[in-house]
Formats: sequence, structure tokens, C-alpha cells
Amino acid sequence: MNIEKSKESINRLLGSSNYVRWSILVGVAAIFTIIFYPSLVITEHSYKIGDVADRDIKAPRDFFIEDESATEANRKLAARKVLTVYDHDKLLLSKLTTRVQQAFADLRAVFEEDQSKGAVKNEASVHEQIWQMKRGFEETIGISVSKGAYQVLEKEKFSKDIAYLICRILTQILENGVVINKEILLKEADNGIFIRDVGTETNRVVNKVKQYYGLDQAKTMVRIIGQPFLKDLDYTLINLIVDFAQRLIQPNITLNRSATEELKKSAAAEIKPVLYKIKAGEMLLREGERVTEVQLLKLKTLQTHIKNKQILASSIGASMLLLCLLIITYIIHINPQSRNTLNNNKNLLFIASMLITFIFIARISSSLSETLTQNTPFSISSSSILYGVPLAAGAMIVCLFMGLDIAISFAMLTALCTAIIFQNRFEVFIYFLLNGTMAAYWIRNCRERKVFIKAGAKLGLLNLILVTAIAVYMAEFSASALLYGWAFAFIAGGVGSGVVAAGIAPLVEIAFDYTTDIKLLELANLDRPILRRLMIEAPGTYHHSVIVGSMVEAAASSIGANPLLAKVCGYYHDIGKIKKPLYFIENQRNGKNRHDKLAPSMSSLILMSHIKEGVEIAKENKLGQAIIDTIRQHHGTSLISYFYEKAKKMKGANAVNIDNFLYPGPKPQTREAALVMLADVVEAASRVLDNPTPSRIQGLVQNLINKIFSDGQLENCELTLKDLHSIAKSFNKILNGIYHHRIEYPEQLVANNEKGGNGNSDRQQAKQVQDITRENTANSTGHIKRLGLS
Repeated sequence: MNIEKSKESINRLLGSSNYVRWSILVGVAAIFTIIFYPSLVITEHSYKIGDVADRDIKAPRDFFIEDESATEANRKLAARKVLTVYDHDKLLLSKLTTRVQQAFADLRAVFEEDQSKGAVKNEASVHEQIWQMKRGFEETIGISVSKGAYQVLEKEKFSKDIAYLICRILTQILENGVVINKEILLKEADNGIFIRDVGTETNRVVNKVKQYYGLDQAKTMVRIIGQPFLKDLDYTLINLIVDFAQRLIQPNITLNRSATEELKKSAAAEIKPVLYKIKAGEMLLREGERVTEVQLLKLKTLQTHIKNKQILASSIGASMLLLCLLIITYIIHINPQSRNTLNNNKNLLFIASMLITFIFIARISSSLSETLTQNTPFSISSSSILYGVPLAAGAMIVCLFMGLDIAISFAMLTALCTAIIFQNRFEVFIYFLLNGTMAAYWIRNCRERKVFIKAGAKLGLLNLILVTAIAVYMAEFSASALLYGWAFAFIAGGVGSGVVAAGIAPLVEIAFDYTTDIKLLELANLDRPILRRLMIEAPGTYHHSVIVGSMVEAAASSIGANPLLAKVCGYYHDIGKIKKPLYFIENQRNGKNRHDKLAPSMSSLILMSHIKEGVEIAKENKLGQAIIDTIRQHHGTSLISYFYEKAKKMKGANAVNIDNFLYPGPKPQTREAALVMLADVVEAASRVLDNPTPSRIQGLVQNLINKIFSDGQLENCELTLKDLHSIAKSFNKILNGIYHHRIEYPEQLVANNEKGGNGNSDRQQAKQVQDITRENTANSTGHIKRLGLS
């Protein structure tokens, strides 16, 4: 429940929050400024060392110049003064002594256990147990033990005194301190070192570094330190204790290079730059003089100060201009009050992402064109490469998901931003505006992948015309430049745009959970696994869904809605009935109704459950948000009147809560969802219509649509009264085609005359055909009996 609530709150935030909406607009303006930052100021000509100055240059204001060499020297000096950091692991001693005591205690416990039982075990069994524990002893103490040493320890019954002496030697040596390489440590003898305790995180400076043992020195000191309290022991035992202590010794003071480097960097960073002041009016460079290194440093510093201020002002101005342009475009074209196509911030975020992506592509193309022009052996102009930038792909993608009108606005914004990137060139703006607009126009009815390539080819031909027109406008009649321009414009700017759009479109579908006409055509295939499963497990529901799909497709075409989306929604609106097909009347056989044994409230819950289960199935099969929303909305908040009335008869009107018999909703939010609601009700009711003549069908459709309209189920969608009239006409046409009367064939007429009947109702015809079929079946042994019966 908490996860669902979180998802709902996120969707609500993305759907209606003004803060998010304006944050997106401001964010696009800010990113626009960041992308354009290098192009906002035209770089002035700068001198090089040895150039001759062509004019006098004075300092217009006071400014400071950094003496980089002096600053660098101070920073190196500060870094050299930093003491080397060593880590002191005080916990190592306690770990080693604990391991020694534990290892000896485990083996000593074997002997003590034998004594505590009051009877002496077989010496052989104790011996075997001790040697079986040798590997565990080695793992605990952390070193390998030879057989001879282990025999000595067994003889001494792993005496507590031996463990104590080993720990005592280790304590004296490690408390003094042991380093890996004392030669490196002695290099710091003049300055001292910085000791950082690992366990306590305390720091101290140590100047007498000679006191610490090297690793080899520490092993030598074991025998010297242990001599006073080992002299009374057996020589073999002394050697064993010394050997154990030497092998257990580990360095507990280690060099920390990373910490030392961090301290040096911090010390260097704290050194302020060495500056000296240049006064306003001071002569920086005289006309006719050769430029020296010092003069060049002053000029560059002055230009940097001026350039930063110009860039800051220009950045703020460019950001404000683009923000105004985005706001105006949003109000006119993307305002939710004026257009329901973009009524949530997810769509606005999609458009912003596309705009930023293709502006970034234009910015990279600008730098790439300059690089290729300078480094390629061919005489390719930057304008020729410019014609190959596939910016039209952005308008194609926006048109595919948002429609043509939004795509044209997107093309205008992209063209304007690209023109600014390419030094405010008018011809660039016109080229990409027409390029993007027509690309969106040719992709507007895309229902197949190959349409991208066709649109790209058409766009390439248009680009050839535009390149030629621009060459005439700019009076550039170079044959090579024109050929290169045609090549880039057709291949990269035209066909390349189609390929880029075809590649990005599926990614956008996944990222923003959109449903395109291409995906809808794939979902409209009745061989889809979920529809085949519906056909097998719930054949009545399948047939109902197919007819609803046909009805809403015709109605959507008549009112200007999306007929393909409406048809697909009609196919899938009842897929939740797969879970419990026999609880729905269209799937029941042999006259058995499972609801006869259920309470009305339980029956209503089962009917309502097909909405939730349909949504879950749609999510599992990734049918898209539009279809999921239609499944939720196709019953709105309507009343399950049959079971409500049944409950009132059983319990009384006052004892029944009507809320228990209302679908959870919401009401239809789109025209396509509303069409599915109307067709669902009309098609179901038409099945029980006696003698479905055109006039009866028309009356049924009219009454049902009026009832749904009066119930307020259509108040959240954009259907008008004129639309309802067109919908009713479309439904009448489809239903009349389904329930039209057929002519009677001669065999049927003979049967009618023989039986004395002259009616022509469908029910009578069906009975006559059944009688003839039954008679023929009885007289022929070659027919399969009981075909189609369960």
C-alpha cells in the first residue's frame, strides 16, 4: 500500500504540480546557458611572445596579477614541511596475545578435562586427541608448528607459563613499536613523523624515530629481551619460546602514503597566490615593442577579467531571453488549459529532454565542424558539415508522440538555438526551421518503421533544395562546396535524421511509457498471446471485445479521435475476465450461473475485480499506459444495478450500501476511454434485444448513451453533444450490420410450409435449421455426432 501511495503521489506531482512545470522551464534555460557558455563572447586577437605591438595598451582599471612561479615555489615549500604520516595499530598486540592464550588454553583444556573426571584416560587416546587438534592450534595461533615443537608443548601440557612468556616478550617489543623498513623511517629523523593511532584516532608528533625497531631488529631483540626471565628454563623450551615470539612479531607502525599526500595537498592549497597590483593607466604594452613574457602575462590577465564579466552578463541575458521564449511557447502551444494533449509534466519533461539533447548535438557539431575543416585533407567548409546535423530527428520524435503542432514549435526552438550556436546566422535558422517542420509533417501518420526512412529520403531531397537556395542567397557558387553540402544534407541531414529518429523512438517509448501507433498496430494483432488466451479461456468475452473494438474504431473516426488507439483499447478492455471467466454471463454454458449461489455483494466484488486484474495483466504484458488507463476507466463509477436491486430485494433498501455496488473508477479521462465505455454497454445490451430491427437498435443506443451521459460518467472527457450524435450513428451502423436479417433459402421455405409456419425471425430460422440438421444426422452414419458439444 505504501508503495502504491508513493507511486500515486509521484504521478500526481508529475501530472499537475506547477512547481515542477516551472522548474523544468527554468532548468532548460539554465542548461541552455551552460551549453552556450563558450560561444557567448567573441575571442579577441591575442599577442604571442616576440610579436610587435601595433598599438599602446594601458590598464583600464586596477587589477592584480599572479606571480605563478613564486606561488608554485611557496606551495612546494609548504608541502615539504608536512610531516610523513604513520599509522600505529595498538590493537595488534591485544590480537596477538589473545590468539596465543586461546590456542594454549584449548589444548590445555584436554589435559584438565581428563584430570577433572577423576580417572586417568588412556594415554594413547589423549595423545591422539592432542595431535588431532594440531591443525586447529596452528590456525588459532596464526603460525605453523613443527612436530618437534608440538611434542615439546605436549610434554609441557601446553603450560600457561609458556603462553605467558611469549605474550610478555611480544608486549615489550610491540609497545616499543615495529616498522617494516627502518631505513625509510630514518630519512625523517631530522623532521620527525606524524603518528596517528588507528584505534583511538589520536595524533601525535614523534621526533625520536630511532627508538622504533625494524622488523629484523625486533626479531633479534626477542632473545635479548627474553634472556632475564628465560634463563632458568630448559634450552629446548627457550628456543621454542624465542622461535614462537619471532614468528608472531608483525609491524604495528606503517607508512600511510595517501594521508601524507592529502596533507601535502591541503597545505599547498592553503597557500594564497602571490599577487602584485597593476594600477589603472599603467602602460602594459607600447606600440612597436616586442611582446615579452611578463607583458603577455599582464595582457592575458586583463583579458580574463574583462572576459569573465562579459560572459557573466551575456549568460544571464541569454538565459532570460530563452526563458521568455519558452514561457511564451508554453502558454501558446503547451498550456494545459488550451490543449489537453500535454496536460501533465511528464510530457513537458519529455519535450525539455529532447530540446536539451538536440541542442547539445548542435553544440558538439559546431566544434566538430571546426576540427574537421582544419584537419581534413579535403576542402570541406564548415557550412557543408552543418547541413548534415540530424536535428530534424528531434522534430520527428516529438511529432510521433506529441503531434504535429507541438513538433512545429519544437522545430522553431531548435532552429533558433542552433542559429545562436553558429554565430547567429540567419540562413542556419531558416534551414533548420524548414527542415524540422517538414520532417514532422512527413512523419505525422507514421504506423510503420519504414516510414522513418521514407520521410528521411523526402527530407534529404528538401535539404538539397534548401542548400541550393542558401548558396544562391549567400552568393557562394563553389562547385565543390555545393557538392559537399548536397552530400551531407541528403545523407546525414535527411536519411540520417530518419535513422536517428527510428533508433531513439523505442527508447523514448520505454523511458516515458508512451504508446505510438506503431506499437498499437503490433498490439492490434489478434494473434497476440494474451488475446489468444482470451479467445480460448473466455470465448464470449473475446467475441464481445472484438465487436467493441470495431464499434469504437468507427466511432473514433467519426469524431476525430484516434481510431487505432480506440480499437486496441476495445480489444483489451476486458482481459481481466481471464481470471474468472465463468462468472461472466457471456462465458457461461448450459444455463448454469455461478452467481445464483453467491450473495449480491460477493457477486459485485467479483465483477469489480476484473478491472484490477485487467490492469495487472496489462502491466505484465507491457500494453502501455493508455490501455491501462482505459481498463481502469471503462466502467467509470457506474452502478452494478442488477445485483444492487437483488440485494435490496433480499435485505431491504435501507440495509444496502450503494457504495458497495459502484465501480471504483475513475471516470473516463479521454475520448477513447469514453468510447470504450459506451460501446461496452451498448454491445452487451444489444445481445438481449428481441427482434433487433434498426429502429429497436437505434432506440437502445439512444437510451443507453443518454443514461450514461445523465449519470455524469462523461464529464471528465472532451466529448461534445455533437460527438455523441456521431457516435450513436456509428454504433447503429455497426450493430445493424451484425444483426441484419438474412433471406430464407428454398430448403428453409419448404420446411416452413410443411410445418405450417410462415415467420422469419432468427430464432425460428435457427430452430428450422436445427431440425433439418438433426434429421440429416439421424439418416447418415458418416457424420460426426455431437460436434461442438461439451
